[in-house]
Amino acid sequence: MAHKILFVCTGNICRSPTAEGVARGLATKQGVDHLFEFDSAGTHGYHVGDPPDPRTVAAAARRGYDLSPLRARRVTEFDFVRFDHVLAMDREHLELLQRACPRLHHNKLGLFLEYRQAFDEDEVPDPYYGGAQGFEQVLDLVEDAAAQLIRTLSAR
Repeated sequence: MAHKILFVCTGNICRSPTAEGVARGLATKQGVDHLFEFDSAGTHGYHVGDPPDPRTVAAAARRGYDLSPLRARRVTEFDFVRFDHVLAMDREHLELLQRACPRLHHNKLGLFLEYRQAFDEDEVPDPYYGGAQGFEQVLDLVEDAAAQLIRTLSAR
């Protein structure tokens, strides 16, 4: 049975699609993609149907991840039922998810960077505040956390 994982940020055009694309790419490279189902969504519907930000797509492509087919969507109530893990990129979005999620499914909620080996940061920063380097910083954090997430869940 596949581990179903949903990554969540604000508009689903930068951090969460990066996590989805990186996790999918790493799982495929490791030959464990059959053990996972990855998706991403936003807490707000600002960009529903839009592709990821071009800077996000370009930064990911430089590292071999293709985000171009992804399209933004908003978190739905059904996501809390369907997914085993609903992972927020930061505390603000974790709080929004906690308010929206039926209490029965609260155990599925968490911060994505809780899976990161070097737990010196627990939030994936919004890349828009970091200039061009912000998108690279997001990738650094996401690659590390996604690799550990895959290792941890593959062992179960």
